[in-house]
Amino acid sequence: MTQNKPREQFASRLGFILMTAGCAIGLGNVWRFSYITGQYGGGFFVLLYLIFLVMLGFPVMLMELAIGRAGRSTFPGAFRKLQNPASRFAWYRPAYLLFSGNLILLMFYSVITGWLLLYACGFITGKFAGATTVECSEIFSDMQADPTQQIIGMLISVLLTVLACWGGVRKTVEKSIKVMMIGLFMLLILLVVQSLSLPNAKSGLSFFLKPDLNNFINEGWISAVHAAMAQAFFTLSLGIGSIAVCGSYTSSDASLPREGLWIISLDTMVAIASGLIIFPACAAFGIKADAGPPLVFITLPNVFNNMTGGSFWGFLFFSFLSIAALSTLIAVFENLVAFGMDEWNWSRRKSCSIFGTALAVLSLPCIWGFNWWQGFQPLGANSNILDLEDFIVSNNLLPLGALFMTVFCFSRYGWRAENLFRELDHKKSIVLPRVLVFYLRWIISLIILLLWLVGWQQKFWPDLLK
Repeated sequence: MTQNKPREQFASRLGFILMTAGCAIGLGNVWRFSYITGQYGGGFFVLLYLIFLVMLGFPVMLMELAIGRAGRSTFPGAFRKLQNPASRFAWYRPAYLLFSGNLILLMFYSVITGWLLLYACGFITGKFAGATTVECSEIFSDMQADPTQQIIGMLISVLLTVLACWGGVRKTVEKSIKVMMIGLFMLLILLVVQSLSLPNAKSGLSFFLKPDLNNFINEGWISAVHAAMAQAFFTLSLGIGSIAVCGSYTSSDASLPREGLWIISLDTMVAIASGLIIFPACAAFGIKADAGPPLVFITLPNVFNNMTGGSFWGFLFFSFLSIAALSTLIAVFENLVAFGMDEWNWSRRKSCSIFGTALAVLSLPCIWGFNWWQGFQPLGANSNILDLEDFIVSNNLLPLGALFMTVFCFSRYGWRAENLFRELDHKKSIVLPRVLVFYLRWIISLIILLLWLVGWQQKFWPDLLK
């Protein structure tokens, strides 16, 4: 079913850029980027990440934005509208499965956002004051063992998300995102300045920015290249339609390549700035930044405790992370809201209420996986429900969705390349060199397929390619 009302549009160009950037900017830019950069040797990994961001992430993002704007709908509706009428294959049907990744993503993202909100409150109330590394670890373990505490944090994050989407794209979504992103950038500047002023900050800065091929190779070059490529791809949340819905709300006169450059630049700026916060701070106090996922919740609280005014800086840092996470929650949840409106003609408030309630309920298994259901280890020893949900989205729906989308854009039975290029250039025809067309059509598809296959290998057979 298609929508009957004219589709809303952003009130301004800035609103579109910040909304799309808000969808892309999240925990992947701070949490994941920092610890995998630490694991794979610093500067050379960052350089490779930036190269893959331009070669892989940027063109796929433009495809998704173009599909959203041309289709003026969420993923399934856009595929249904844009596919070649002569095609016997119903392209929109797999799009429903890919689109489900938005809900699965939010099912664990809302829980982690709740953790961040709890940590921000913990720092401002002095809960972490003077805590040792062991005590920081115990605080994190106690929080995960307490379902009530986590449920409260999750419900607050869901409620804030629903309220931001309640009034519509122009009235509440765009305005909320603008305020949050401005606040995020202000906090970033304060935290970067503070981190760079710490003693021995130069050591951490050198590790982060100075390419060192030896560090990179020591970790296994196949794993390192895959990690850089995956980070460049996954940081933009491509393949499940969360970026497409932003395109569906933007003006037909906007230049998607130009706006795409702004979006990817803001996303990269946040990732680099996060490194400028974390690596100098860790170096200043002799703490390794390759601690993996515990980096944010165990290692960094200990770093802040060693600073003058640590509770204040810890509060600012977790407020920054909370805003980054909430911006992603709002942008992706808006995709669900739009889906209810597009497919079933629900009112906005009805769609917000139904999907908000569903999200709150479906987020509970992720919480219980750390306590009541901790015996359920779906991906092997020490795994949990959050790992399973993340694996479904990050290792499967995102790469397969991007592959499906790329094939759709260039297949004569799908949307066709000439239509894609026309949408990207103000409805004018773009004439691209044959080499570039070949790269976009075949090489990117091959890279995404390899990304998916190596992701499975790294997950289940990590020693196979060593």
